[in-house]
Amino acid sequence: MRSFFDTFWTGGGKAHIPAGERVYAIGDVHGCASLLDDLLGLIEEDGRTLPISKRTIITLGDYVDRGPDSAGVIDRLIARQASDPNFLCLKGNHEAKMLAFLADPDEHVSWLDWGGEETLSAYGVRVSAAREPRELAADLAHAMPAAHTTFLQRLPVRQLIGDYLFVHAGLKPGVPLDEQTEDDQLWVRGEFHNTPPDQRPRQVVVHGHQSAKKVVDKGWRLCVDTGAVWNGTLTAAVLEGNRRRFLQTAGQ
Repeated sequence: MRSFFDTFWTGGGKAHIPAGERVYAIGDVHGCASLLDDLLGLIEEDGRTLPISKRTIITLGDYVDRGPDSAGVIDRLIARQASDPNFLCLKGNHEAKMLAFLADPDEHVSWLDWGGEETLSAYGVRVSAAREPRELAADLAHAMPAAHTTFLQRLPVRQLIGDYLFVHAGLKPGVPLDEQTEDDQLWVRGEFHNTPPDQRPRQVVVHGHQSAKKVVDKGWRLCVDTGAVWNGTLTAAVLEGNRRRFLQTAGQ
């Protein structure tokens, strides 16, 4: 495990987290429970080394699919939320698609190809090409603990802290924040990444959804999806005052 680079944001003004607070924003986990354990351990170590009055941890969605232990990831998140009121979990498009599959498996059968089969296996559901989507959905609904279903259904879409907006995918350019749809905030990609300067939000947007080998810091947006499920690198942005640094698990 490691921590790396420490920078200040100086483009067009300075985004701040409120005084006395530090925010850790964690990118897409995708079923990698052991990496989540490692990163939360790094965050605990960081807090002991650099104490702060208030610590907030935000996970940016996409807890399920692709990786080997989606059920374990959700177990951990539920437990942390129960013990820490400043541990916040946001919704990702994969959670939305999983819920959609449970509600209408025939309409959302594509979820199986997005990593849904790995999630089914994590819950002990037998996966076979011969099984109908409705049968798989029924088995998943039966296998999932009620607390997992409730957790997924209650996930908020975004969180504002100071001059930062935390959301899974981003925002639709030129649309006021209170008019953004859930779909836009969970699914938008290139349109958001290429937002013209005059349509960018007032807040710095911290998001995931677009995996890359390293953190993408454009000043006005910060992407911390570093492809944990592909390369073993799970990242947390550490935001304090006008300062940004990053914690990462050691990749492959």
